[in-house]
Amino acid sequence: MSKIAEGTQVSVHYTGKLADGTVFDSSEGREPLTFTIGQKQVIPGFEEAVAEMEVGEKKTITIPCEQAYGPKREDMIIDIPLETVPEDIPREVGQQILLRSPEGQEFPAFIVEVKEDALTIDANHPLAGEDLVFEIELVSA
Repeated sequence: MSKIAEGTQVSVHYTGKLADGTVFDSSEGREPLTFTIGQKQVIPGFEEAVAEMEVGEKKTITIPCEQAYGPKREDMIIDIPLETVPEDIPREVGQQILLRSPEGQEFPAFIVEVKEDALTIDANHPLAGEDLVFEIELVSA
């Protein structure tokens, strides 16, 4: 088995599933995913698996949450006082909102509870805490 060198651009077709078989993403019907080995453009476990593949090879891998989007962090579930929430933000469970860090970086969060005086939001990545299963085909390297 050959190892693909860092700096090599690769293209893969893939299907990503949760441990229970639920598909969360796929390149089926789209162009393959293209990224450069060693540039940290995809989750670590995915890149490591692809780096060990040969063109034309297909494999199924399981990536533990620690090598994917990390464990779900309780400190990323916070209450925001309603008086600080802009009026145009819908106050509905499941609603995605954008938060801005002090440095100005935006990141998504989801409303998980609406209280009388606060919104409880979860800023974890939606796949945090999940072990992921990928079916991968290396198209080019």
